[in-house]
Amino acid sequence: MSLNGQIVLKERPRGEAKASHFEYREAPIPSPQAGEVVVKHHFLSLDPYMRGRMDESKSYAAPQNLGEVMIGGTVGEVVASQSPLLKVGDRVVGMGGWQHYACSSAKAWRRIEDDRVPLSHYLGAVGMPGVTAWMGLVRIIEPKAGETITVSAASGAVGSAVGFLAKQRGCRVVGIAGGADKCRYVVDELGFDDCVDYKQYSDVMGLSKALKVACPNGIDGHFENVGGRVMDAVMIRTNAFARLAVCGMIAGYNGEPIPMQYPQLILTNRLKVQGFIVSEHMDVWPGALKELAAAVGSGQFRPRETVAHGLKSAPEAFLGLLKGANFGKQVVNLLENPA
Repeated sequence: MSLNGQIVLKERPRGEAKASHFEYREAPIPSPQAGEVVVKHHFLSLDPYMRGRMDESKSYAAPQNLGEVMIGGTVGEVVASQSPLLKVGDRVVGMGGWQHYACSSAKAWRRIEDDRVPLSHYLGAVGMPGVTAWMGLVRIIEPKAGETITVSAASGAVGSAVGFLAKQRGCRVVGIAGGADKCRYVVDELGFDDCVDYKQYSDVMGLSKALKVACPNGIDGHFENVGGRVMDAVMIRTNAFARLAVCGMIAGYNGEPIPMQYPQLILTNRLKVQGFIVSEHMDVWPGALKELAAAVGSGQFRPRETVAHGLKSAPEAFLGLLKGANFGKQVVNLLENPA
């Protein structure tokens, strides 16, 4: 019998996550029961939210159980079916986890219809990260043509989509990213108007001054993926009635506090600051995916990916993601070096 390679959470981190917190194991590939399918995964998505699930602290979702397959989005092909909803050969996307095969209800998977979009992009620009960008920008920031929109972690899967969508709506878009290479990518390949390298500034005021140069008319909307001093610097440059969509707080994923230095600006600038979880807004998914799939399929939006190879590479690739080592969307090709 063929075995299913899996990566489970071995122990919970105390501070920084390490490769030793994960464990590779093998288990039999289950046979589907009535209403179920078996999906062979082609690509695994790695995302910052997974770090929060590794902790046992209270959050918006239940923690990852110890000894169980790590949660994660996957895209692949149905190889066995006991459901009329999906047939063998269908390409699907869902939450199959860090493993080569998943057996679950056919209702847990979405069939992929558009052949123009590369399969892995259904985990990025035409998947959860893309919809996250759309939700935060369109529904919370509500950009108007001519406004200035900023986004942190601008070279990542979510940030790059925010920038593309904002440019499509006639905005000036300024990214915030770590390193000269990422800033060049954001401007030269993604088409942002400017990008500020936060690594060049050791304090909030230095970063804020750089944002003043890049955003001479102030900031009308901001998409936050990082938190900490990046968010503080942005808030200093916000215009009255600016809208901030808070999607991630990478700066605090290891458990350290990330105090806000200037909370009074929420009052004095009459800011709207709204956190959101994209899975709680399923109503926006069809419209968002339609716009994003059309943009990627036509070549209008060309998001970059960082690809790790083989399931066993997932822990190190994930840890690199948390440290900003990736360009664009981080995925794992599970068809290469599958051992």
